[in-house]
Amino acid sequence: MSAHRAGQRIRQLREELREHNYRYHVLNDPSVPDAEYDRLMRELEGLEAGHPQFADPNSPTQRVGAEPAESFDTVRHQVPMLSLGNAFDPQEVQDFHQRLLKRLECESLLYMAEPKLDGVAIALHYHDGKLVLAATRGDGNSGEDVTLNARTIQSIPLTLRGSGFPSRLEVRGEIYMPLAGFDAYNRAARETGEKTLVNPRNAASGSLRQLDPQLTAKRPLAFYCYAAATREGLPNNQYDVLMALKGWGFPVNPEMRKVKDADGCLDYYDQLGAKREALAYEIDGAVYKVNDFELQDALGFVSKAPRWALAHKFPAQEQMTRLLAIEVQVGRTGAITPVARLEPVFVGGVTVTNATLH
Repeated sequence: MSAHRAGQRIRQLREELREHNYRYHVLNDPSVPDAEYDRLMRELEGLEAGHPQFADPNSPTQRVGAEPAESFDTVRHQVPMLSLGNAFDPQEVQDFHQRLLKRLECESLLYMAEPKLDGVAIALHYHDGKLVLAATRGDGNSGEDVTLNARTIQSIPLTLRGSGFPSRLEVRGEIYMPLAGFDAYNRAARETGEKTLVNPRNAASGSLRQLDPQLTAKRPLAFYCYAAATREGLPNNQYDVLMALKGWGFPVNPEMRKVKDADGCLDYYDQLGAKREALAYEIDGAVYKVNDFELQDALGFVSKAPRWALAHKFPAQEQMTRLLAIEVQVGRTGAITPVARLEPVFVGGVTVTNATLH
């Protein structure tokens, strides 16, 4: 094959594979069997190996290949990645809603409601449609550069599709481990005598922070986006931004809904709780966000959390255990804290042996 024809076929294969990835990970509507996808990938790998002049770091074949790093570089977030205030009962959601109505002097509000995934928050930076940086949340102001590891996750687009996206775009979302992948990984680990993963949330965090991207690539990680940190060139509300991001190749959680007022939020919470066990991933609650960005800006922030968003947690998982002793700890300022020493119990994916008492 001539170099010219090889270049044409390489470009064609890259576009085909990107489209197949989009249909599989974003639309949940695969267009070809896995065997055909693998055949196209092998053909592209062969052509790229034979014609290195067409090398492209954003080719679908280049998700893995970097050498292990000695450590992660620190990244400072231009827009802080803030935590959310929590609610644990319906009255707290009603109180949250009433506070916003009073502050905005309005009678009704539209919210975006979404599942609160139990994973790892990530910020993805794109320049001219190309992924250039992925950073963890860290302390909210600074995180770790995990770009090489994020590139191995098939549902994170390396190159945006379509047109109309801003030249500088920061997308935020959650990296998680689907339950089926978690179970399959542990079955294979037990068969080979390797260490199993404790729970999907810890597995996602540990996998993303592997210094060797090839180890991350072996973990069944996935991604959902939930926001854009940049505003320029984007719609003026949460829902339309998510629809734009979906069109550019980002997977958006299909359980997201527009709801009205506190009653809409609580109905969503009940519906989500009813289907929680049937979902393909772990969640620990619902998140409500004021949909309109102008209203978000008017509400602003308090401490390290936005006033316009709330995490409504599901009840904690519970287990019985035995209280062995109570010890008293004295802090640096003289504050006294009683601590329970417990018979070890496995709850919520972790083994608990101590608990602070209040």
